[in-house]
Amino acid sequence: MRNLMFASILPFVISITAATQSTRHPFTFDDAASLRSATAVAVSPDGKSVLYRVRFGGTKGPDNTEWQLIPEAGGESRHLNLPEKFHPVGFTRDGSALYGVYEINKMAQLATLPLAPANTPAAAAATPVPLTALPRGIHSPVISPDGSHYAILADPRLPDPLAEVHTIIEDPPSSLYVMGADGSGGDWWCSTLKDIAEIAWSRDGASIAARSQTQKIGFHYVRSFIDVCSATGSRQVATIDYATSGIGWINGDKDLVFLSTTSPVLTPDHVWTVTAAGGTPMDRTPKLEGSAEQLSVDAKGNAWATVAHGVKSEIDAFQNDSLILRYQWPDGTVNNGPISPQIASAPQVQVFTVADPQHASNVAIAQGNTLQRITNEGDDQLAKITLGDVRAVHWTSKEGIALEGIVTFPADYQAGRTYPFMVLPHGGPEANDSLRFDMFCRTFAGMGYVVLQPEYRGSTGYGTNFLDAIYQHFGDRAYRDVDSATDYAIAQGWADPNRLTIFGWSAGGFMTSWTVTQTHRYKAAIEGAGITDWLSFMWTSDLQQIDYDARWPDKDPNPFLIFSAVMHSENVTTPLLILHGAADERVPAYQGRELFEVLAARGKTTRMVTYPGSPHFPAIWEQRQDVFREIAAWLARYNP
Repeated sequence: MRNLMFASILPFVISITAATQSTRHPFTFDDAASLRSATAVAVSPDGKSVLYRVRFGGTKGPDNTEWQLIPEAGGESRHLNLPEKFHPVGFTRDGSALYGVYEINKMAQLATLPLAPANTPAAAAATPVPLTALPRGIHSPVISPDGSHYAILADPRLPDPLAEVHTIIEDPPSSLYVMGADGSGGDWWCSTLKDIAEIAWSRDGASIAARSQTQKIGFHYVRSFIDVCSATGSRQVATIDYATSGIGWINGDKDLVFLSTTSPVLTPDHVWTVTAAGGTPMDRTPKLEGSAEQLSVDAKGNAWATVAHGVKSEIDAFQNDSLILRYQWPDGTVNNGPISPQIASAPQVQVFTVADPQHASNVAIAQGNTLQRITNEGDDQLAKITLGDVRAVHWTSKEGIALEGIVTFPADYQAGRTYPFMVLPHGGPEANDSLRFDMFCRTFAGMGYVVLQPEYRGSTGYGTNFLDAIYQHFGDRAYRDVDSATDYAIAQGWADPNRLTIFGWSAGGFMTSWTVTQTHRYKAAIEGAGITDWLSFMWTSDLQQIDYDARWPDKDPNPFLIFSAVMHSENVTTPLLILHGAADERVPAYQGRELFEVLAARGKTTRMVTYPGSPHFPAIWEQRQDVFREIAAWLARYNP
């Protein structure tokens, strides 16, 4: 009887499944614009609620943001109706309110926002209660472990009365301001420190570790400083001759932990410590076969590092001067975490943001040594879409370099058949692609392309030597690695050798513009916000760029001209589309304009599109849509 019942039901199930599959569609830009994703933000002091942020796009304007509370065990979430200009950072000491940044008169100030009881019907948003009124606003608020004080970073200067008339080009100072939880007793601590980048409370709440770093203007090197601050003054702990990130107290407040490096690049990738009393900083992970990308220390003094091993990231505990694997996400990556209660007396609860190629990013909670997802943003949308396979791949280049990448296939991919191919080098360049839901790759795969993201030399996740290999060699070593990805795709039978394209943004945009001066194999190329003239770029980006090459351009310009596409424009035969934000400060728009002008003057096939008011990548969705519209039209015309 059971077999008969199964046999009678099976055709019905098959018909339903087939009907469901037939209504699915390949991933499109419209799907990218509406896809919801979640990021963990904070855990309540009682450990029972998790605050998370949901983001999604639309047809116009910037990202939409929703704030949700969900029980730490999962279940139904509760939407928080927060004022548009209030951005929560964490919970107050008793958990009855959120604290965060609130925009008042175009200045960010510290404020708290009362939370309605869980059983209260949805109502109009409460009004934030400002705790500061500093003339130039604040950033980076941190609550003390006992919840009695806040520490914030702020510019201590008075406003410029002519700010509407002129802009003074200078490094803005960043100093430390401390006050009571009710906003009383505010005062500047360690007033001699003007370039503080990050702060961390000691567990006893009496001191604050301050990590400072030389700013861009006035320096042709990077140096970091660690100080311990209190109400009575500051004490310098260490000077580090490299870039740093993260700071926290460990070992009962006896030591400080942070990230730094031993290479000229500006990306910290190892875990370091120094005694809080002062001494010589020590690299505790000198043989790390990966990159420590983020560091956090919770209110109980436990240190955690997000460590990239190739295209996957994990969470390691830092104990006894070494890293110990704690959490991974199957077939994906742990993007950040752990997020824990910021009050030391709270229970130990840890939440994370996790992602994989088949799902949008979501919130997961630690249960023993595993992670359990407690949100499902985007799942309903993706159930209506047909997605192709995504996997990590490995190959060895012609010069014997072992390389990794991520390949994304069209939904209808068939083995043995070649497809139009796109190589997509990442930006950074000291960054990496990770196994997550990548909307660029998914959109191009939805157009029928096989897309390969190569982790070229200079990428994080492969150790310091691999990272450092890009120094003074972006235009040769990294280029050869990227081009070898195309060789690999052809050898695997994925890529039609007559339908090759290259696209990249930022450092990937440089790689695109540079590649078409070195080879004619690509039928179409698209570069977004790419560096085309290193000689002028080194001084005009909003961030230091000496990790590419710390030599002085005015002493010898040739090393900077060698890898500048504008100096090799006569070699270009590939039709090149140039996209750039008109208000880009990271890679100023003149970089794209210069290459466009010289290509046009030489009669090359090129087109440039700029986006008014846009930063390094367009922040509003109508401009993002136009980016994809321009790319699709370019590919249809030159790589049909």
